[in-house]
Amino acid sequence: MTKLLDRKKTQKLYVQLFELLRERIDTGEWAVGTQIPTEEDLCKEYEVSKATVRIAILDLVRQGYLTRQQGKGTFVCKRIIPEGLTMSTSFKESMLEAGVIFSTRILAQTVMMPTDDIDVKLNIAEDKHIIYIKRLRTVDSEPVLLQEAFIPHHICPQILSDDIASNSLFDLFEKKYERKITKIRDYIELTYPNKDEANLLNMKEGSPALSLDQHFYSGDTQIMYMRSIKRPERFRFYIEMERKV
Repeated sequence: MTKLLDRKKTQKLYVQLFELLRERIDTGEWAVGTQIPTEEDLCKEYEVSKATVRIAILDLVRQGYLTRQQGKGTFVCKRIIPEGLTMSTSFKESMLEAGVIFSTRILAQTVMMPTDDIDVKLNIAEDKHIIYIKRLRTVDSEPVLLQEAFIPHHICPQILSDDIASNSLFDLFEKKYERKITKIRDYIELTYPNKDEANLLNMKEGSPALSLDQHFYSGDTQIMYMRSIKRPERFRFYIEMERKV
């Protein structure tokens, strides 16, 4: 029997739903590899709005309990936590192997309203403006990595006029705007680029690629969400980590 949410509690509904769905995963009711019910079905089952379900699902995705497969649905995945590890301060923004010389082409650097759950991923109100940055990394004129960055507009509106082809976003955050990046959450999975993404990466539509979703924090404040798609046959993602002392 489905456990319903307690509307008398002060705890927000999406937090309660997150815990109930996580319990179904932890107890094995939803085994690894299982496709979970659709958002519409969960709305009916728990008698909540689609927004509540969406936030709870995205939180489970962020924490590694679920993975979304474009055009297929949402599935339970094996959760692996790198205990005792933290991101090195020498993290490379390019995410390509050492020694790779690349060029950057700016495809977008503008203000927009959040779409496609970006407000949830940035933990901001859906009516707040964001800065959208889209860049294509090339090696020897061949496209290798497509990056989209989403930044709450109030964090650093001046970045709209910065040279983001030559300058690292991390350096701009930390050195120019004094926003120290203290935590980065990374989620890597297989993806299938859409037609426009495939064209930019010079891939056949429907071909698999590697996707890296990253959530950047300064203290407890999320200051950027970045999605990177990389051609699988060219180089490797480079992420350096070090153990806490």
